[in-house]
Amino acid sequence: MGLGKGLDQIFGEDLTRVLDEIQNDETSIKHEIKVTEIRANPYQPRVQFDKEKLNELAESIKEHGVFTPILVRKAINGYELIAGERRLRACKIAGLETIPAIILEMDDSQMMEVTMLENIQRENLNPIEEANGYYTLLTNLNYTQEQLAQRLGKSRTYITNLLRLRKLPTAVQEMVVEGKLSGSHVRTLLTLEDPEEITSWAKRIVNEQLSVHDLEKMLKDEKKEPAKPKKKEKDIFLMDLESSLKDKLKADVEVSKHKITISYKDNKDLNRILELLNCLEEEL
Repeated sequence: MGLGKGLDQIFGEDLTRVLDEIQNDETSIKHEIKVTEIRANPYQPRVQFDKEKLNELAESIKEHGVFTPILVRKAINGYELIAGERRLRACKIAGLETIPAIILEMDDSQMMEVTMLENIQRENLNPIEEANGYYTLLTNLNYTQEQLAQRLGKSRTYITNLLRLRKLPTAVQEMVVEGKLSGSHVRTLLTLEDPEEITSWAKRIVNEQLSVHDLEKMLKDEKKEPAKPKKKEKDIFLMDLESSLKDKLKADVEVSKHKITISYKDNKDLNRILELLNCLEEEL
């Protein structure tokens, strides 16, 4: 079997090809296992599955059956899935009681790496799922980013930049998982520091269908604009005084610190205001 060589020899190869060879090898021993006895892969980084495609696969399985067996390993109770989550989910939708499977011997660290590699090589992960998968490998297998980059065939810069996506606000991460934001969008958003600003821009991208070019241009233009000074709120006492004078004088009045400004329309209006203020001299 391909995995019998040990994982260290598989890295650098096309793991998808190795797994396909195992699943399609006529000499592989296949078992019919009850779907209720198979637990989900605890290291599966993928959380988003296309419901429409799953339903299409379920219809195909109903008509033709499962051509390619899934890969599992024995657990304390039943089995744990290694590869073939879409087939297993589709079988459950189709109402099948059993599914063909090949049983492999694999420890936790091997299972974690194989699961991660298979998903990366099949390009089934969105950027957030991929970032969370890398984080799981780093924390559970105690790899450095450099070691992980070498084992995955990626650059360290790629790993570092992808892990930064985990710092995005939860609402923005959900937009990425749902396919509303691309990896290029969020990498641009990470140039911002304020989480509220990042979330606000993310919503604009979705609502206005902004391209990455549009986003970069708008952010660049915004930086050029001088910051607008915040208007200082008026003292509540001055606001009350201003309102009282407006009612009394029936004129526009502005009250600020050390200053009262009264507006009038013409001389007649001025005399009216002066009279109200008792500022006109009495005629002899």
